Amino acid sequence: MEFDFLSPLDTEILEYIDGLSSQQLGSKVVLHTPKAFPEVSMVTLGIIGVLENRGNKNGNPEIDLDAVRREFYSLYPGNWDVSIADFGNIIAGNSIEDTYFALKKVASHLIKNKILPIVIGGSQDLTFALYRAYDDLEQMVNLVAIDSKFDFGKESDPISASSYLTKIVIEEPNNLFNYCNIGYQTYYNSQEEIDLIEKLFFDAYRLGEVANTIAIAEPVFRDADLVSVDMNSVKTSDSGNFANFIPNGFNGKEICALSRYAGISDKVTSFGVFNHNDTPQEAVLVAQIIWYFIEGYHYRSNEYPFGSRENYLKYIVPSEDEELIFYKSDKTDRWWIEIPFITNGNNKLKRNTLLPCSYEEYLTACNQELPERWWKAQRKNSI
Repeated sequence: MEFDFLSPLDTEILEYIDGLSSQQLGSKVVLHTPKAFPEVSMVTLGIIGVLENRGNKNGNPEIDLDAVRREFYSLYPGNWDVSIADFGNIIAGNSIEDTYFALKKVASHLIKNKILPIVIGGSQDLTFALYRAYDDLEQMVNLVAIDSKFDFGKESDPISASSYLTKIVIEEPNNLFNYCNIGYQTYYNSQEEIDLIEKLFFDAYRLGEVANTIAIAEPVFRDADLVSVDMNSVKTSDSGNFANFIPNGFNGKEICALSRYAGISDKVTSFGVFNHNDTPQEAVLVAQIIWYFIEGYHYRSNEYPFGSRENYLKYIVPSEDEELIFYKSDKTDRWWIEIPFITNGNNKLKRNTLLPCSYEEYLTACNQELPERWWKAQRKNSI
């Protein structure tokens, strides 16, 4: 049974939660205790701690997530209509591959049962195990990473928090349809890596670009299945991570806004926060990131691909070479652009017929310029 990999919460944290008021989150969440396991059929969101940090060469090999849980459970919930369970922790296995296997099995079981796993790590290479959790679901995966680096490594290198993306790209079965980086910092990435992102038709947004207009990230999350947050994308003055000094990065408000975008996306089915520095200071921000993700989840509107496009306003933009078709939701005012995919019998791609976009991209098309997002999707489809 997949849940055999999960250990209950420690007595110390259970006693702390027991002492909180009935209005705080600790009293609203079903907990995995030594005496009881949450009733899975009643759960919408499942929190999982993964005590694995061997993939982070600069991190503490021992990781303790109690500080994150203390901060999170002392917060007050919004007016949420979601049922949350804390399934406890996955203990580090004898090898790092054992931990990957355990996380893959647990996450896959939850996703199949319409439960969204919120994973608190541990090193960011655990994203690889979350990605592998989709193997049995017969779908392509769109991965979005909030990260200052692309995390490419040499093909011969062992998988780590700084090289896991290479493993995702090259290992079979390859179910990765798209990767998007939010917040990369150019001086942390070689020009070869930046060129490779372009060559693979992946998407990447520089830190300054996103910080200047945070809303440009919303369509990216709307098409994501898996979202991975690297806490090293947040600057030290806001995260409290003084062990690894990070002068530039997202501030606390921006990272929480991005987390809310991830939560509000109807398509996101797993979410992870990794490379937590295991300090009480950073635990405060990690707890708030998770809070904002759940806040976003509460406001999901179940639009495309779950709703019918017949309820949307349709806009046809003629141009010299192409006739672009846009759809606008009358419920949320969000926009999509139609991509005429040639599926070649591959049913996995049929759900990508509409690609999330922004109002600005519609205006770009009206000015007879093809949106870059449309171009990339078309070129990827022709491979």
